Amino acid sequence: MELGIYTFAELTPDAETGHMISPQERLADLLEEIALADRVGLDVFGLGEHHRPDFTVSAPAVVLGAAAAITERIRLTSAVSVLSSDDPVRVFQQFATVDLLSGGRAEVMAGRGSFIESFPLFGYPLEDYDSLFDEKLRMLLALRDRETVTWSGRHRAPIDGRGVYPRPVQDPLPVWVAVGGTPASVVRAGTLGLPMALAIIGGQPARFAPYAELFRTAAAEAGHGPLPLSINSHGYVADTSQRAADEAFGPFKTMMDRIGRERGWSPMSRAAFDASIDLHGANLVGSPQQVVEKILFQHEVFGHDRFLIQFSVGTMPHDRMMRSIELFGTEVAPAVRAALAAKEPATA
Repeated sequence: MELGIYTFAELTPDAETGHMISPQERLADLLEEIALADRVGLDVFGLGEHHRPDFTVSAPAVVLGAAAAITERIRLTSAVSVLSSDDPVRVFQQFATVDLLSGGRAEVMAGRGSFIESFPLFGYPLEDYDSLFDEKLRMLLALRDRETVTWSGRHRAPIDGRGVYPRPVQDPLPVWVAVGGTPASVVRAGTLGLPMALAIIGGQPARFAPYAELFRTAAAEAGHGPLPLSINSHGYVADTSQRAADEAFGPFKTMMDRIGRERGWSPMSRAAFDASIDLHGANLVGSPQQVVEKILFQHEVFGHDRFLIQFSVGTMPHDRMMRSIELFGTEVAPAVRAALAAKEPATA
């Protein structure tokens, strides 16, 4: 299993002090976090895209390009690129450039987005939310498969035999589809033969198991072999379980209550948070051993190939983020890999 981290580079007041760092500081911290993830042997680092004051990254490819220069082996992906409100030509060119800068380590994780602010910002009608994504995803795949493209659709001016450059190191450039539990999105990923990232940030993860099965069924019915599946979740690792819960609750509550005020959710209580971090809950918060146990428990449910964890749910002090990344890379990841390797059938 590949193990990694994703973030949106949150920019909210520190839950304990109320201090707000600057966007410049947050991006500097973020590059240190990516470099550490590479040094401790993690497989993937993902950056999400938002266009709001409480997140710093609106241009993932720019930050990933900077990360390419200070890392050696870790894969660099968006998490996600909001393809519905972007131009697939520019997305392909940006990530092909990251791929060249990184020596073949770039990926695109395309999604419809969990917020809607990019639609009015870039002049797209929200009522076309899904058809924009479907059309642009298919266009992105055409761009990666052919150097010279002829293409037409409903939402964008046609392309008539134009070359799209630069071309990436990887052929094809990996494209994942991120979904939040919409069956039609799951089927689309499987039918197109694309790896899928399933976001699980609330409730009991086991209830998402039918989506993993639906994805695999759709892929098989479309004639594709087994496709990679990623589970993306919130979490935090500290030296002890009590410390992890105490340190994570404040930032988690700050961010989730902020979003909840927009969406009509109830404020997060400590009791609800504590329930979410038990073995059957969505949040992977605890000591290294607890997080190992939970990843392995979920692997029994999903049989997934990749797990990405978001530590920065709300602004976390940089030193705590660095410690969490260190523990995830040096203690959690080796233990998960060893446990899964021990379960593989012996070869002659």
